[in-house]
Amino acid sequence: MGSLDLSGHLSIEDVIDVARRNRHVTLSAQALERVTKARELIEKCVDARKVVYGVTTGFGKFANVVISSEDTRLLQRNLIISHATGVGDPLPLDQARAVLLLRANALAKGHSGARPELIEMLIRMLNKDVVPVIPSKGSLGASGDLAPLAHMALTVIGEGEAYYKGRRMPSSEALEKAGLKPMDLIEKEGLALINGTPVMTAIACLAMYDTQMLLKAADIAASMTLEAMNGLGSAFDLRVSAVRQHPGHAVVAENVQKITKGSRMLSAGGGDKVQDPYSLRCVPQVHGASRDAFAHIWRAVSTEMNSVTDNPLVFPDDGEVISAGNFHGQPVALVMDYLKIAVAELADISERRVEQMVNPSLSRLPAFLTEHGGLNSGMMITQYVAASLVSENKVLSHPASVDSIPTSANQEDHVSMGTIAARQAMEIVGNVRSVLAIELMCAAQALDMRGCAGMMGRGTDAAYKVVRSAVARLAEDRVMYKDLAKVTALVEDGTLVDVVESVVGEL
Repeated sequence: MGSLDLSGHLSIEDVIDVARRNRHVTLSAQALERVTKARELIEKCVDARKVVYGVTTGFGKFANVVISSEDTRLLQRNLIISHATGVGDPLPLDQARAVLLLRANALAKGHSGARPELIEMLIRMLNKDVVPVIPSKGSLGASGDLAPLAHMALTVIGEGEAYYKGRRMPSSEALEKAGLKPMDLIEKEGLALINGTPVMTAIACLAMYDTQMLLKAADIAASMTLEAMNGLGSAFDLRVSAVRQHPGHAVVAENVQKITKGSRMLSAGGGDKVQDPYSLRCVPQVHGASRDAFAHIWRAVSTEMNSVTDNPLVFPDDGEVISAGNFHGQPVALVMDYLKIAVAELADISERRVEQMVNPSLSRLPAFLTEHGGLNSGMMITQYVAASLVSENKVLSHPASVDSIPTSANQEDHVSMGTIAARQAMEIVGNVRSVLAIELMCAAQALDMRGCAGMMGRGTDAAYKVVRSAVARLAEDRVMYKDLAKVTALVEDGTLVDVVESVVGEL
């Protein structure tokens, strides 16, 4: 994997490469030129003692307080240390690395007025694996992610804490070990670091990437359950999709057809088999709607991560500095609330498919998928766990963006809560992953009980084998939390999807 030449435009895959795969980053010559021009305009404003918000004035309600030229640099340092008041567990390392990258990317657009040296510092921190300790809670998502970004900025100036190669220590020590020196921030730079939406957007990027895997895994799990339950394949006829016209519907129906191709486990209908429960019959409609929502959210997040979101904005070609509100996180807040609902639905319907398999009143399978019920509980409690996670998702899916609490003496009187929405989305993604893993385990067990050998579809056979490579058939009760963790890992790291796609093509 070659270096990522930071030019001001990133893809979500680029963010994943840097955040999780430690891809090396450099600053492009074009970005360097833009940044230098913007910085020159800020210096002209300072030399002319022009009143510019956050450069020669205080912040928020203190915007009407003019700062003397002697104190403008102290103003930037005070901004960072006063705003670093975050609480809660630190962001995971991949999220914190994504924050660094997105802040550097926004500054590289050349509308923030920071020196090139500041962007280079963020890049060097990434490349040398110095990652700020950023508390996860405390952002309103409207003057940007002020509190968490202030903790990021603390490391830049040698304060606070950071991880060096994964080990937590004082920032000053981490920088020293990496051969870096703390920076003294000058006019506009403190504000450029902490005004903006890179925290909520970084979490959103990772949540989107992980959801992409879950959409595919959900189709695989549903296909296995369809075979385990002797379901009807007719509900996935592409003519049905064509008259509904939603793109996601057609994609899911085609996926299930590809995964189950060649199966002798599906019902052709007739007799008392007229239709399946909704959790089987309506997979294209439900999974497809989540896919369509995902496509919309992907576009919004991709736009935000390549936007300039701090304040004030510098327009060097026009010689103007404009104070506005690009730091407001509403575009991210709304789509993260949407993502919460869209991905939670994958678990909602998955848990109902689990119930179809473990409940003897709903299937012809042994109760709770165990051959010696009573003495053994089998898969009974896996459905309880799935139900618990689905219920938790319902609480987390309540929209954060509909809430607002005025701050800064009512100067900042409407806020987005976008970072809360993004954190909740990531939490839901983890819960959904576990529910799908439960369905995969139950489906594999049910297929065993139906004597599936040599009768499954190409994709379901591949999925069954990869699940069985991780966990054995449940012949009698055993401790299963390790089994669940192993299957969850197959979903999380993409192994399940990769194996199935190698057989049936891209899902």
